[in-house]
Amino acid sequence: MSRGKKLDIFIGANIDESWHEVQSQKKAKTSHEIIVPKKHFLHFKKEKRRGKTVTLVGEFHIQKEEVTSLLKTLKKKLGCGGSYKDNYMEFQGELQEKLRPLLEKSEFRFK
Repeated sequence: MSRGKKLDIFIGANIDESWHEVQSQKKAKTSHEIIVPKKHFLHFKKEKRRGKTVTLVGEFHIQKEEVTSLLKTLKKKLGCGGSYKDNYMEFQGELQEKLRPLLEKSEFRFK
C-alpha cells in the first residue's frame, strides 16, 4: 500500500436522512388524588447511595405544601437531611425506628 492512497472502507451503520425518535421508558402513573393521612398506607425502603444509607418513606398523596412542611419538621426533630421526590420522602441515614412513631403521631398508617 502506498502512502498517497486512502482506503475507501465503510464501517458502521447505514445512516439515512430520516430521524427516528427514541422512546424512553415512562415512569409508572401516579394518582394525583388527595387522601387524608388516616387512609395512607406508607412503607419504608432502604437504599445505598454512594456508600451511604438512605431511608425512603412513601407514597404520600397529600398536597405538596403539606408534605414539605411535614418534611421540614421531621428533619428538625431527627437532625438529618432529606428531600421530597416522586411522592417519597428521602432521609439521610437509617431512621426507620425513629420515623415510625413521629409519622404515627401525625395519623399516618403503615403496611
